Parts: sequence; structure tokens; C-alpha cells
Amino acid sequence: MTITGRESRHLSIFIERSAADVYGYASDPGNLPAWAHGLGGSIERVDGRWVAASAPMGRVVVEFAPANPFGVLDHDVTLPSGVTVYNPVRVIADGPRSEVVFTLRRQEGMSDAEFERDTAMVAADLARLKEVVESA
Repeated sequence: MTITGRESRHLSIFIERSAADVYGYASDPGNLPAWAHGLGGSIERVDGRWVAASAPMGRVVVEFAPANPFGVLDHDVTLPSGVTVYNPVRVIADGPRSEVVFTLRRQEGMSDAEFERDTAMVAADLARLKEVVESA
């Protein structure tokens, strides 16, 4: 079944590190291969843009929101087709720890199975982020 309307799913994880530590690590695109496997195993700067060449969907361009004190890690992923997918992400302070919230938006024409697959991939990426940042 394909749903044409928009749907959001908020995925979150608590990390036993400060919001500043988590934001500092996760906002560096060079760290993406260590935790965001959905974007592939490598990323490099090409003509001033971050390009993930081994992403499962092919060569993609990733552009993060400018550095900010609010924990906003929003980023656009431009697919090989030219379609740009906006990904809202926040790092929220919770005392000495933090919560990372990723809002996954169902893309137009995406089947239930595809949406569930993307949900599982984002959840796995967040779990890896937790593991990497907590072990540092």
C-alpha cells in the first residue's frame, strides 16, 4: 500500500553525554561514516559540498544547517535523481545527558514497507551514534 499524504515518525534515543558533546560530534559531516550507515561508508568534500559516494541509493550530497547553539542538526540529502529530502534532527539537553530526535518524513509514493525500512535504518543509525559517542 502506498500513502500519498505526508506522515512523520519521531525517532529518539537518549545518550549519556552532554548535548554539546553529541552536537559537536554529530554536526561534523566527516563523522557520518562511523554512525550514519544509511548515508554510506564514506564521505568527502567535493567542490565545497559533502558527497557520500557509497550510499545505498548512489552518490548523494549532504548539507547541514549552519552551526548553531540550539542543537539543530537539520540536513538536506540530495539524491542522484535531483530530489532533495529534508531531515529535521535535534539534540536536546536532558541534564547531563542528551536526547537526539530525528523526524522521519514519509516521501510521496513511499510504500509502507519502504517507510518501515527507512524507520529501521534511522533507528540503527541513532543506536550507532549512541554507541560511538558514549564510548569516546
